[in-house]
Amino acid sequence: MFQLKLPVEISTIIEISDPVYTFCEVMDCIDLRKYLAAPESKTGRKRYNSEILLKVTLFAFMEYGYASVRAIEKLCKTDIRFMWLLQDESAPSHMTIDNFMNETLLGNIKDIFSEINGYIFSKEKVDLEHIYIDGTKIVANANKNSWVWKKSCIRNRNKTFEKITLLLQEINESIACMGVKFGIRTEYAIEYIEQITKQYASLFNLCPEVLVRGRGHHKSAEQRIYDKLVEYTEKLKKYAHHIKVCGEDRNSYSKSDNDATFMRMKKDYMGNDQLLPGYNIQLGVCDEYISVFDVKQYASDMDCFQPLMEKFNETYGKYPKYPVADAGYGSFNNYLYCEEHGMEKYMKFTMFKKETEDKKYRDDPYRAVNFSINENGNPICPNGKEFKYLYSRPVRGNKYGRTEELYQCEDCAACPHKEKCCKCEGNRIVRLNEELTGFHKEVLGNLNSVHGALLRMNRSIQAEGAFGAIKWNKAYQRIRRRGLKSVILEIAMISCGFNLHKYHLKSLARQLAA
Repeated sequence: MFQLKLPVEISTIIEISDPVYTFCEVMDCIDLRKYLAAPESKTGRKRYNSEILLKVTLFAFMEYGYASVRAIEKLCKTDIRFMWLLQDESAPSHMTIDNFMNETLLGNIKDIFSEINGYIFSKEKVDLEHIYIDGTKIVANANKNSWVWKKSCIRNRNKTFEKITLLLQEINESIACMGVKFGIRTEYAIEYIEQITKQYASLFNLCPEVLVRGRGHHKSAEQRIYDKLVEYTEKLKKYAHHIKVCGEDRNSYSKSDNDATFMRMKKDYMGNDQLLPGYNIQLGVCDEYISVFDVKQYASDMDCFQPLMEKFNETYGKYPKYPVADAGYGSFNNYLYCEEHGMEKYMKFTMFKKETEDKKYRDDPYRAVNFSINENGNPICPNGKEFKYLYSRPVRGNKYGRTEELYQCEDCAACPHKEKCCKCEGNRIVRLNEELTGFHKEVLGNLNSVHGALLRMNRSIQAEGAFGAIKWNKAYQRIRRRGLKSVILEIAMISCGFNLHKYHLKSLARQLAA
C-alpha cells in the first residue's frame, strides 16, 4: 500500500496551471546572486543555499500573503511544490529561514523588489505615468496598554523641575551656615542634579552603601533629602529617555515596540474606536501592480505623499505625471511639490466633496473666496464694502514658506448682511491665500473632467483593491514583526508576493483566452 513507485517525477505531479511555474519563470530570469552573496565561513557547517531560501520564502508570501517562518518550514516538508523548489536540498529549519531574512534580506529586499518589478513591468508594459495612492493603518505587534505619551512626559518633567526647585530652596536654608549655596534654575540638566547630589552627600558625610533602608529604620532628615534628590534624578532620566524615543515627529510610542505609534484605528478588537499602536502603510499602484511602498510612524497621510514620490523617483528615475489620491493627501505643500516636479494635481482636498455636491456651500456669497476683487486687488463684500489689507503672516508648520493675507472690512456696523456674513463683534476679518485658492480651482477642473472621473474610479478599484486583497483575501490584518526595519521587510515581502500572484493571474488569463 505504501510502496514507492519509480521513477518519481515531481514536475509531472504538479498541475500545469500552478503558480509555481509562473514564479520560476520570473525568478529564473533575474540575477539575484549579487544581493545574496555572503562570505563562506571557514569553520562550522556549510551555509544553506541562499537562492533556494529566497525562492521558498517568496513563494510562500506569493501563495499565502504572509507566512511565518515555522509555516514555511512545515511547507518545505509537506508541500510538493516546495519540495520541487528545494531540489536536492533538505528542508531548512525555521531558524535558518529567520536568520536568512534578518541577515540577508533585511538590507537587500528593496533592490530585490525593484528587480522583480523590472521584469514584470517590462513584460506587462506597465504604465508608470499614472499612479494610484492610498494608505492604511495596521495594528503593530505590541501591547495596546503599553503607551507612552510625549506631552505627558514633558508635563511631568516640568512638575519635577518645580519640586527640585522647592527642594533646593530647603537645602540652601539648611546649609546657609556652611557658606554653600546651590544654584536654582527653571530647568535642570540631569548631570547638574547628579553633581548636586554628590556634593550634598559629601557635605553631610552620607555614604550611599551604608544608608538605612526598609521598615523599622529611622531615616535622618539629611538622608530623606538625599533620597529625594536620587528619586528626582531617576525620574528625569526616565522622562528624557521617553522624549528621546518619541523624537520630534511623534507624540507617542509603545513600550513593546518602540517604533510603533499610537494611532486612531477604524475598529479595534471590541468594536470600539480607540488609539492602538500601529504603522501607516502607503502603497502606490500602477496598472494593478504595487510599484512603490512605504512605512511611516505617523498617522497623517498628508505628510506621506512626498516621501513616497521620492522613493518612486529613486526606483524608476522619474516622477509619475498623474498621481491620484484621496482627500487625505491634498494640501498646499503637496500641490506645490507637484508643481515643482512636473506632476499634475489629481489629489482631492479636504472640502472637495462639499465643493462638488453642495451647491449652497459652493455658491455662498458670504464666503471669502467668492468675494469679487476691485481694481486695488482688495475683496468686496456683498454689501459693496471694501476689505482693507492688514498684514501677511506665515502659516504655522509650512516648510514652503506659505503665507496668508488678512483683510478687514471697512465698516460692518450698519450692514444688512451682518447676521449672515459677520459672526463676530466689530468688523469682519478674513484670511485669503490666492495661490492655494488657485490650486483648488485647478484640482476641481482636473478631477471633474472626463479623464479625472476615470482616474478617480481607477483609484478606488486599484489602490483600495490592493489593500482589500492583502488585508482580507490574504488575512493580513496585523503586523507580525517588531521594529521599523523589520516591518519594512515584512511589507516588502508582501508586496513582492502580491505582484507575483497578480502576474500569475494575468498570465493564466491570457493562456485561457488563447
